[in-house]
Amino acid sequence: MKELNLKKTIELLNSSMEFELAGMVRYTHYSLVVTGPNRIPIVNFFQIQATDSLTGSQQIGEIITGLEGHPSLRVSKMEESYIHSVRTIIEESINHEKNGLQRYRNLLDMVKNSSIYLEKFSRKMVASSEINIIELRKMRRDMT
Repeated sequence: MKELNLKKTIELLNSSMEFELAGMVRYTHYSLVVTGPNRIPIVNFFQIQATDSLTGSQQIGEIITGLEGHPSLRVSKMEESYIHSVRTIIEESINHEKNGLQRYRNLLDMVKNSSIYLEKFSRKMVASSEINIIELRKMRRDMT
């Protein structure tokens, strides 16, 4: 097993935590602004996404403090198109999830063969991001 680069791992974890907090804000915002005949199930979907993002940030924070690091108080920068069509919201969500997926893949590369726990956690987060992208792509399908 290789030695865990603690400093870099905590930096990557903090970056992911900041991104998860941004996801919580983003998905809460989307749940508030979505309109149309399918509003109720879409609102529910985004509320669940917001909760999942908060839970993810809390899990990451626990890992950071367990590694004797300090969890960030920052939230990643968020882009806003101010276009609230369901299609645009879904497209923005796909882009957000792809960005998060890359962060978790970077973390996985960093911890691979140095921490089974962190590797397992990273893989779980990669899988979760991939599932979210698949679901969002299904939601986007057949939209006019």
